Formats: sequence, structure tokens, C-alpha cells
Amino acid sequence: MSSETRLREDICRFGRSLFERGLTPGSSGNISVKLEDDGWLVTPTNASLGFLDPARLSRLDANGKLLSGDAPTKEVPLHTALYDTRESARAIVHLHSTHSVALSMLPEIDPRAALPPMTAYYMMKCAPTALVPYYRPGDPAVADAIKGLAGKYSSVLLANHGPVVAGDTLEAAVFATEELEETAKLYLLLRGMNPRYLSPEQVKDLVKTFGLTLPEHDH
Repeated sequence: MSSETRLREDICRFGRSLFERGLTPGSSGNISVKLEDDGWLVTPTNASLGFLDPARLSRLDANGKLLSGDAPTKEVPLHTALYDTRESARAIVHLHSTHSVALSMLPEIDPRAALPPMTAYYMMKCAPTALVPYYRPGDPAVADAIKGLAGKYSSVLLANHGPVVAGDTLEAAVFATEELEETAKLYLLLRGMNPRYLSPEQVKDLVKTFGLTLPEHDH
């Protein structure tokens, strides 16, 4: 099995898993993966992640031109901007997961760190998470907002829209997206209850132990 064939099947497998667990309803959400020739695979426009066909995934060249498959998601500019600015990104997952969307709509959210240091695994897989302003779906201007982050964030919340998470593998991007959703859920459950977050010392220990990078944010 070629690496591209395997990645096509992986996109469909992970997409179906995310859909079946209610993490992105209807035809919402999209997934992309970089290929060895710097082209990439991306889910088609108006496609449900629960019912993807490996043969119909959009195959783009390194410049984002469609080479084969169905027409790509209208969020191609979003994916392109993250790939262009975050060198380690090899896969991107964008969902409309309920708790992450709800979090993006709260007035107190810090654009530089949408969530506090709540759990070790959030810090290890996602933190910090940036929040960018609202843009209509598919608006090319969202690319400028992503580029403005200068590749410093692997996880981003689009206000009133949903999370966008990059990883060095598809599996890593999916797992990080799931961790972000669960942490957003925890935040909403505990909102107004004065929960105990990780201390600065505990965060420093995670940074030292796991080699984490927490850009432009002081916990």
C-alpha cells in the first residue's frame, strides 16, 4: 500500500470516528494531510466527515491547485495559511465541535490563551490556544489572521466557528483536537466555580519535562 493510499484511508477512518461521536455534525469540518511531494489531500466541499470516499478526496499540488478528486473545501485558504506559517504541520483538523465553539463565543477569552492551564494533557497537546476574530466560512481574510499568529500556535479557535488544530501527523492532530474539545467542556462545566488550575511551577515542570513551547504567554 502506498503512503498516499494509506493516508486517504486514514482521513476517512478518523473522519468517520469524529462524525460518529458528534464532534462535527452534518457536512461541517474538514481534514487535510501533507504528502511527500508537498502537495496535500483535503476533504471535499459539502462532504460529511462520516461518509468520505478515499478515491474522491481532493488532491492538491504544492500551490493549492486541484489535481484530482472532488472540489476541495472552501476552507483551503485557512489550511494553506497554517501550513505556510507552521513548518512542523503535516496535518490539520478543523471541526465544529460544540464545546470549542461555545468557548470561542465567551467574552472573557484571552486571544493569546483561550484556555487556562487546566490539565497536563491539554498543556502537552494543545497549549496555548489562540482565538482569532469571526470571519465568514471560506473568507480568504481568515488566512491573514492565521498568518498573523506567525506559526506560534498549533491550536486555534475561530470565533463563533470552531477549532483548527495542526499536528506533525494526522493522528496527532486528531488527538489534540479531541483534547481541546474536552478541555473546553471542562472550562464550561467549571465556569464561575473558581476551579484550581495548574500552578506556574507545575506548568514549568511540564515545559521542562516534555520540552513544551508556550509562546508569548505567561502562566
